[in-house]
Amino acid sequence: MERWRGRTALVTGASVGIGAAIAKELVRFGMTVVGCARDVDKIKALAVECQGERLPGILVPFKCDLTHEEDITSMFSAIKKQHKGVDVCINNAGLAHPEPLLSGNTSGWKNMLDVNVLGLSICSREAYQSMKERNVDDGHIININSMAGHRVVPNSNVHFYSATKFAVTALTEALRQELLEAKTQIRASCISPGVVETEFALRLNNGDAEKAADSYSRFKPLAAKDVADAITYVLSAPPHVQIGDVQMRPVKQVF
Repeated sequence: MERWRGRTALVTGASVGIGAAIAKELVRFGMTVVGCARDVDKIKALAVECQGERLPGILVPFKCDLTHEEDITSMFSAIKKQHKGVDVCINNAGLAHPEPLLSGNTSGWKNMLDVNVLGLSICSREAYQSMKERNVDDGHIININSMAGHRVVPNSNVHFYSATKFAVTALTEALRQELLEAKTQIRASCISPGVVETEFALRLNNGDAEKAADSYSRFKPLAAKDVADAITYVLSAPPHVQIGDVQMRPVKQVF
């Protein structure tokens, strides 16, 4: 990770859970991390925490709604002005609404597409353009995917969400192919975790804390730090190594 010290990473959805863990870990390795979310108060608190621990990097909070392309392009313009550009892009932001295929609300489907697919794609495009204009040839784009992007579980509440994550699987491989065609050493990877103990289940269950807790009671889930460790593994790979997908899940998770 030494080669990333002093360089700039963007982490979307950095206010809580996996995104916050990734942001702090990259700061620990001396990176300048732009952490974005719609509500930046928690990122500001995390930035203060990083300073208090005297970590070698810095966390820069940035307010951005990934459902609005103009917010994303404005954010990249600000990063260019303040930090020259992005060297690592971690597309972590993602969400799930309990909207089955036979009875779900279109608005929920659109929101999942806007964040999980379009927001991710726009950030990937803008990150690549940022690297290209600065002749950065060793950058990395990492998508936080899901095991739901590799198989469909018998739970109607996550079927549409699963479809968006299957899209992330395809997009990551397509991105790898396009980067290869562009004759660049910039790499594209994704991390596909199974059950991770975060705020995800609470949101999926519309704030029902009891149902959310039950999601994590059947076996020991992954921790957000486990996913952050997978990020550092991918970023630490030698320049000739292309890691396409890291699939990880709790030992006792069946699907």
